[in-house]
Parts: sequence; C-alpha cells; structure tokens
Amino acid sequence: MYRAVAVARPLQRTLVRRVSTSFNSHGGGGSMLEGYTPPTTSPANDMIAQLAAKHLDRLSLKDLIRFGRPPLTAQSLLTSARITREYLPVRLSRRIRALRNLPYIIVSNPNISKIYNNYIESLTAILAFPANSLTNLTEESKFTELLTEIVKTHSNTIPVLAKGFLECRGYTTPEEATKFLDHHLRARIGTRLMAEQHIGLHLASVPQPPTIDVPGESYIGTVDTELRPAEIIDSCASFVGDICELRYGARPKLTIDGNPDIMFPYIPVHLEYIITELLKNAFRATIEANTPVPITVTIAAAPGPPDAGGITIRIRDQGGGIAPEDFCHIWSYSFSTFNGSRSSIGSGNSGHLDDLCDVGTDGGDDVMSRFTESAGALETSSIAGLGYGLPMSRAYAEYFGGSLKVQSAYGWGTDVYLRLKGVGLDGL
Repeated sequence: MYRAVAVARPLQRTLVRRVSTSFNSHGGGGSMLEGYTPPTTSPANDMIAQLAAKHLDRLSLKDLIRFGRPPLTAQSLLTSARITREYLPVRLSRRIRALRNLPYIIVSNPNISKIYNNYIESLTAILAFPANSLTNLTEESKFTELLTEIVKTHSNTIPVLAKGFLECRGYTTPEEATKFLDHHLRARIGTRLMAEQHIGLHLASVPQPPTIDVPGESYIGTVDTELRPAEIIDSCASFVGDICELRYGARPKLTIDGNPDIMFPYIPVHLEYIITELLKNAFRATIEANTPVPITVTIAAAPGPPDAGGITIRIRDQGGGIAPEDFCHIWSYSFSTFNGSRSSIGSGNSGHLDDLCDVGTDGGDDVMSRFTESAGALETSSIAGLGYGLPMSRAYAEYFGGSLKVQSAYGWGTDVYLRLKGVGLDGL
C-alpha cells in the first residue's frame, strides 16, 4: 500500500526551540541568575587539561532515559543535575583542547575565535556553580536556567565554525577540515544532549507557568518514546515541497509504504534534521530530472520489538543518480566548500537545495532561514550551501549506533538507507 503525503504543519516539539523560550530573558549578554555570582576569571590551563583528560563514557539513549518517565522525584531531578554538572565541564574542556590544537592562524580567525571564547565562557560559568550546591529544587532551577543560557549561546556553533574554516581554506587541507569538523560535531551532539536532556526533565517535573511549552507525556526529556517516523516524514516533505515550489514552481510526489504506523523511541529533532537533508536531495534531483515517478519512502522495522530492534527508512528517487566522480566525495564536509564550487553532492544530478541560500547570504530573513527554522533543523541556515548535509546527517545517525548508506545507479536514481537503533522501554 502506498500512502500519499498529506500537507502537515511543522512539528512543534523540538527541544531546541523549546529551550529558547523556557525561561525569562534577563537581557544583556550574560546570565544574571538570582543568587548566582558570574565568574570574573577563566579556568586555568591546567584545570582545563585535567578536565579534558578525565574518562568519559559515550552517551547512549539508555543513559537519557535512566530516570524514567517524568515527573521525576526531587531526588532524581537533583541527581540528574549533579551528573550534568559533573560531566559537562569535561565535554566542554575537550572541545577547548581540540580548538587549541588547531594551527594558530586558524584559531585566530574571528569566527573560530568566537566559538573558542564561547566554550571558555560556558566552562567558566559551569565551574562557578558549586557542585555541592545542588541540594534543593531552588538551586536546581538556577542551574537549569544556566544550562538554558549555555544551550542558546552554542546554538550557532557549527555554522560559525564552517564559515571560519571556509575563510581559512588556504591554511588547511580539505581532509584536515573534514576530520576536525566531523569529530567536533559528534562530540557536540553528546554535549548538547546532556544539557537539553536535563532541561527537558526539569520542564516536565517542576510546575511551569502556562507560557512555557512543556514536553508531552510521551517524552522523557528529549526522547519521544512514541515517535512516529511517518509523521516526521510527512512534515519535512511538506516543507521541502514548499521550497521546491518557490524555487522551481513544482513539487515531486512522495509516497510512504512499508509500516507507516510504527512507533519508535528516538530523539525527534535528530530525525527531523536527517530526513530534511535527505528529502532536499531527492526532491531537487527528481525535479531536475523531470521524472513523474514519485519519491518512495519505505519504513521497515527490524525483527523483534521496534523499541529495541530499531527501524530502517529507505528513501528512493529516480532523479538520475550521483555522478561517479562525485560519489567518493559525498561524505566530505569540504567537498563543495574547499573546491570553491557549487558541486553537487548527494542524491541525483545536483543533490541540494543549497542555492536557495543565494536569496540572502547575510543570515537574515532569507528563504532557507525560514525553511530550516520551520523544519526543526539542528543548525541555522547559514550552514546550508556548504555541502555539509550528508556528513552531518550521518554523524547524527551513527551517534546512537545507527547508520546512513547511499547506493546510486548513475543514470537512474539513488537509494538512501537510514538505520536507527532504539532502546528498550521495559520497566518505564
């Protein structure tokens, strides 16, 4: 059975947007928390080195749901805050160390220097919040507000770094840039999730005013235990289609088959970003190939319970496939950036809607900015056009043990296979 995609409103459940409106703004450039004294000095170099050298386990979906369904008890919420307070400085210190290890001429770039200073300021603020002070919910609320400020500060990290590396392309190789950005992004996923997970648990466990958007009952922090992939595909397809109509005056047809009714525990904002990037590729390829064949998205569950076995999503288009000379570059962050061209990478003859960024490259109210904000993308629109969609999508897919694979038949079309692992929900 094929199911036609319905026009859907954008999903309004991504914690990235929720975080930005979770607490009252105090104005100015810093955090002005009641009873909290902002630090006046940065951490010493030896302290950063000691923190960065500490052992750090990889964050897993099981870690995220360890405390069970909200509302949490006061003790569980305080434990979550203490764990975040303990390990977030380690993660921030490792990012600082990685940036310090770059050549000086790259670190001194204004964009990369800005990110470096953001990490220093965030680490300083966390360390100034005494670890032994998290003994009651008032202190936990202050700490959560500090986390919210930090998340907002780092919301633009990857686009700013990308711009910095673009400006420094004469001082590094594409391979070195790709390696650094890939490692930085994967490390950043865990750092951001750790902060956002506690924020989400706090919002669902402590009474909030009516103006605050509280996660739904199916959420455990950032994890939706009843996520329906078909709904996200519908929503992303609707908005990518709107952009296609704006750019080309047409939108491809899309059908969903397999098991469209399946529910799956996962992080919606990650899936939204990946699906948006993959559909951008498939839609443009289909339009430029002028083929009436619909894009087909197949959802299949692995054997066993879907919450533990995982799912596979295949996106198939008949948009002409990927040129052989381009295929080996599709996972490179720097393929289009460092070659100084708009070379196509991804599905089909061109593969991206990136040229929509030409509408406004100053990061203002351009078409792509509105598109990515509505679709719930993890990064802002200024990263579009740099050829980062596929490698970033693979990084998000692989973080929790999934995968993203591309098979192309040049002259015919492309199949993209997204495999995501779930997490057992027994006992929750």
